[in-house]
Amino acid sequence: MRAVPLVGGPVELRGALDLEVTEAGVMPRRLPAWTKEQYQDPSVYGVTVMPSGVRLVFRTDARELELEVLTSTGQLDTDPEPRPTGMLDLLVDGAPAGRRQAPVGNVLRMAGPGAPQRLIPGEPGTVRFTGLPAGMKDVELWLPQQTPTELVALRTDGEVLAPLPDGRRRWVHHGSSISHCIEAEGPTGTWPVVAAALGGVEVINLSQAGNEMLDPYVARTIRDLPADLISLKVGINIVGLAAFRLRTFGPAVHGFLDTVRDGHPDTPLLLMSPVSCPAFEETPGPATMGQDGKITALGDPADVAGGALSLAAVRAELARIVAARQAHDPHLYHLDGRELLGPDETDDLADGLHPTAAAYRRMGKRFAAHAFASDGPFR
Repeated sequence: MRAVPLVGGPVELRGALDLEVTEAGVMPRRLPAWTKEQYQDPSVYGVTVMPSGVRLVFRTDARELELEVLTSTGQLDTDPEPRPTGMLDLLVDGAPAGRRQAPVGNVLRMAGPGAPQRLIPGEPGTVRFTGLPAGMKDVELWLPQQTPTELVALRTDGEVLAPLPDGRRRWVHHGSSISHCIEAEGPTGTWPVVAAALGGVEVINLSQAGNEMLDPYVARTIRDLPADLISLKVGINIVGLAAFRLRTFGPAVHGFLDTVRDGHPDTPLLLMSPVSCPAFEETPGPATMGQDGKITALGDPADVAGGALSLAAVRAELARIVAARQAHDPHLYHLDGRELLGPDETDDLADGLHPTAAAYRRMGKRFAAHAFASDGPFR
């Protein structure tokens, strides 16, 4: 097996906007390095180093390849095992060619959610794929969407070349955990990846579990990225943290859109509202997790009349904003998130909030059928 450089060589790392150098290797991050000084919540950093949508792309005539990685996963003191590290998916010429469990590396122990973490250092592990087809082929190696993964080494038994340009359009998407898709069965099972495959586009997934907050640094990131298509899924985190009221929510949405439009004045831009979530449909946040493991809203429905945000209020405001802006922005579109997962499908929300793996695949198919249809916004 021969070593292949992970940086400065033929391998393209798509879906990541930053590479942090670590003691073990390099760690992909889904926001640029400059954004780190603009937030103080460590959860933002934590979700941006979860490589949802990040993949290594190259051409090779190898029959075998192996990737050495160092993962970092959590474990509650009451749990017998660390949290699942997720899967690495291999695609060859666009078709599934293997799935491997990511090895357990570093473990962050904690007494409970949000408690201080204690690092239990681990060692890198290696995932191997064998029996690849003969001849030169296009390879995509997708990293686990829920687990920070340091890349240590890539080795193959053949030649590795840079990927050829394929002419696909680039779709940039930003959303919450329901677009990050930690619960998907693997990195190619997240709904944005499913939709991108059906639509024949390249996806860059900037979704941040728990942190879709209309942050200006995300808007500037999207503004400065090459993009042929853009979508934003807005609302569930804002309601869940009671982060805005109606008075501040509308201007924040306008400001985010204005910043994106500074770099992409005519790019098709789809603004999506939340999927169904019974706890927050008529009741504002903040959120808590009940003893039954289901998400619960702590707000008072009567406060919505005074400006508190429920999902119904968010959907109405987003629809109003799009309708108002379309008079001067004909490339702006709206999608009610309930078209991806509706009120009759809430049994597919295992914790009352997050879709199951099967529901994520269904959402991807529905998004593709809407967005990439002959009369859709991404046609």
